[in-house]
Amino acid sequence: MNDAWKTYRSSPASGARLLPASELAVGTTHSMLLDSQGGRFPLLLVGLADGPRAYVNACPHQYLPLDQRGSRILSQDGQTLRCTNHDASFSAHSGKGSGGLGEGCALDPVPLAVDEGGWLVIGE
Repeated sequence: MNDAWKTYRSSPASGARLLPASELAVGTTHSMLLDSQGGRFPLLLVGLADGPRAYVNACPHQYLPLDQRGSRILSQDGQTLRCTNHDASFSAHSGKGSGGLGEGCALDPVPLAVDEGGWLVIGE
């Protein structure tokens, strides 16, 4: 995993609590803004059968939130994330661009872990 997410001045610290892992169901997404000393960090959580993923919620085309125009960004089969602004598409599993303006781009992945209390947290 690359560490591009750490270059955002508002990137959260490792261990920052996000939400209980049980609240991110398979086939769903959860968008949130994390407050830090550097500002607000846009995070997108994706519930997948093989484990949750997290990405900076910023389409690399124009850095607008993927869900700016609506919350339905995960395909019905749970494989593709689609930007509501420009219809760019990305693999839900890797963040790699897979179609439209997403081709040749990628979402910035953010590492996740589950703490002893069962919360999803920012990983190392």
